Amino acid sequence: MRKVLLGIFYGLLGLFLIAVAGGYALPGRAHVERSASINAPADKIYAIVSDLQRNKEWSPWTAMDPAIELSYSGPNNGAAGVGQKMSWVSKNPQVGTGSQEVTELVPNERMVSALEFSGTKAAATFALQPDGTATKVVWSFDATLSGVAERWFGLLFDRLIGPDLEKGLVNLKTLAEAQG
Repeated sequence: MRKVLLGIFYGLLGLFLIAVAGGYALPGRAHVERSASINAPADKIYAIVSDLQRNKEWSPWTAMDPAIELSYSGPNNGAAGVGQKMSWVSKNPQVGTGSQEVTELVPNERMVSALEFSGTKAAATFALQPDGTATKVVWSFDATLSGVAERWFGLLFDRLIGPDLEKGLVNLKTLAEAQG
């Protein structure tokens, strides 16, 4: 009996060590990216994505919870610009609680923001590029993964976040093209 228990113990210990070592062999960063071609000029799209107060007009996450509580802060009473911050509180576990702060703006080209939600810190970027008569919008999400559990969870980011980025780009396309 003792040999069986020791065998089980060593087997479990071996699996644990493989999981830990495997976790450290996984990438320390997660990157999720989606793009769409929008039939609207870059300045119209930039005006929407660079102002966090307009986020509720197209964001897939605010649409998940009509009762979401949003607040804005930063320079000029939370007006668009570097330092504008949006915080949210939601009882919907898919939305949770967090914040987003604009960290970089390049007019009509790029908006970068720092995200913090459910203990995760990440960056979101909107890049705008000419695409014939349209504008190509690339929405990306980047997170640094520290620790074994985060690295294993990072393998799921594309499946978890990618569909929401796609929905958001469809919503953004509808909004921007309607405003033309």
